[in-house]
Amino acid sequence: MRHASKLLTLAIALVASPVLAKSGDRNQPMDISADRTDAMLGDDSVSTLEGNVRIRQGTLEVDAARAEVHRAGGDPNRIVLTGEPARLRQVSDTGEPMEATASRIVYMLADESMMLTGNVVITQVRGTLRGETIKYDINTGRLNGGNDGARVNMRILPKSAATTD
Repeated sequence: MRHASKLLTLAIALVASPVLAKSGDRNQPMDISADRTDAMLGDDSVSTLEGNVRIRQGTLEVDAARAEVHRAGGDPNRIVLTGEPARLRQVSDTGEPMEATASRIVYMLADESMMLTGNVVITQVRGTLRGETIKYDINTGRLNGGNDGARVNMRILPKSAATTD
């Protein structure tokens, strides 16, 4: 379990996006808990945590039923979070909270992107985005959805409404 936690710590620490994330979160200790784990120590392996998976690091809070850390060449290259829903919450450097929920959240470390699928809801102070499939580019902050044939729905609040809530 201890080695799986170290792998997951390294991998999930990379989930914190520079656009939405509080930059100091990566320097905070990370606490991980789950009901059980199944981990491989090899360079090309998958480590799995299951049952009430909780990850906390600074303002980053992740809750999922299952987390898989895929490693290639010794480094994490993909993280898969699943649940009904899997939930990721974080506060930005400007103090604005963000919450994302989906049945499945896949983080690809190589291109620093996330693919959220299954009843996706992304909520920020200024609005909400809903869809079945949303791709998030961490480097640019671009959200792309609706390419799966399902409609996307957005609610954008006026700046004055967002600041008075």
